[in-house]
Amino acid sequence: MLMPRKALSAEQVRRLAVRLVLDGDPPDLVAEELEVSERSVWRWLGRWRCRGRLSDDGLAMQPGRGRPPKLDNRQATTVLRWLDSSATEFGFITDRWTAPRVASVIEQRMGVRMNPRYLNAWLHERGITPQVPPRLARERNEEVIAAWLAHAWPGIKKK
Repeated sequence: MLMPRKALSAEQVRRLAVRLVLDGDPPDLVAEELEVSERSVWRWLGRWRCRGRLSDDGLAMQPGRGRPPKLDNRQATTVLRWLDSSATEFGFITDRWTAPRVASVIEQRMGVRMNPRYLNAWLHERGITPQVPPRLARERNEEVIAAWLAHAWPGIKKK
């Protein structure tokens, strides 16, 4: 008994179809069983015969087509490293990294224009979201706060 169609990947369906035909099943029955067209079964069989008898390369998944990424791996790593440092080091007034800021630095330093909306998605795919640094009062004194927590707070806190 065959596995349910949804449990198989496209590549597995192609390999299974070729194997079934090579085992003697007629292509029209294989197509019906796998819920594909008979023409596809013949096409896969032809690809297997021409390119992949030894290694099944003719049936392997092909890389997706589409526009190549604007940043190569080295550039992407560099950009991600920039985000570990402060935005003020790159000439911005505040410490917050935003997609438009990242886009402007990429354009200045690498000469690659990127749309901030696309860049937002690109950053999100890599687990980076815009972070707002916590606001701290200028008058904040960590030593005074620590002393208050150590001495005054225990007397105030409910037990």
